[in-house]
Amino acid sequence: MVSILKITAQSGYSLELNVKTIPTEAVTKKETGIVFLFFKNASANKIKNSISYKNSSFNYLPDSFYTTNNSSNYNWIENDFELTHRISPQLAWEMELKTIAAFEKNLGISNVRILGGTGIKYEFNKNNSIYLGAKRMTPFGKAEVLPSIAFNSKLNAKADITIGFPYSRIQYSNNERNAFSLTNTFDGEYYQLDQMKTIGENINASRMRFSQMTTALEYERNMDSSWYMSFQGGYGFNKKYALTDNRGTTKFNFDANDGYLFNISIKYKP
Repeated sequence: MVSILKITAQSGYSLELNVKTIPTEAVTKKETGIVFLFFKNASANKIKNSISYKNSSFNYLPDSFYTTNNSSNYNWIENDFELTHRISPQLAWEMELKTIAAFEKNLGISNVRILGGTGIKYEFNKNNSIYLGAKRMTPFGKAEVLPSIAFNSKLNAKADITIGFPYSRIQYSNNERNAFSLTNTFDGEYYQLDQMKTIGENINASRMRFSQMTTALEYERNMDSSWYMSFQGGYGFNKKYALTDNRGTTKFNFDANDGYLFNISIKYKP
């Protein structure tokens, strides 16, 4: 992923543009997106709302699949609202409401879905906390209600760790300019197709789904007060790219193979 520009204002607004490439042996996913974020912190409440758009293109080898087209394009519009309410010095309630429109070219009511959920964060002390919740999300390429878990610990002044689902991270900084992290993420999405695709006799598909688990090692370097550069290498496991019916039953599998990931990121944080 290459983060082209990120502007953060003291008023509580931010803007981010990014480009991402996920290659495999037969299918390459390219993604461009923009995110606008607003946040406000009060004494007992924290509010964060982001509006984002991304375009994903899937390019695959010619004559490899049932279709003569060598690429597919999908659009994703998302509004993510998060509220954190402090119940006590150690206990906080968190709620998320996520509205998503995922479509090819034509946007309709059938392309809109509601995700999100709620949970509780408990702080044992200033260095250790745990979050337990349940959310409707899409880490496996379909909407499911799944547990959301995170144990956070600041091991010392230079290292911290987050272990959970769907995101885990270990981070170490030997000084204020260098940061090393090892992450593991589950990520998925699905789109309603404009027209039902006929794959074979009595075999039709109305959705596309994509999912993967990624383990990556990243090095981030603070070049000066505002510019950051990071290098990331890792591996994508259990990639799934398929056409399905509305129930999520696979009708055509593109056989997106596992593969290595190499990313370079440039960030601007004033």
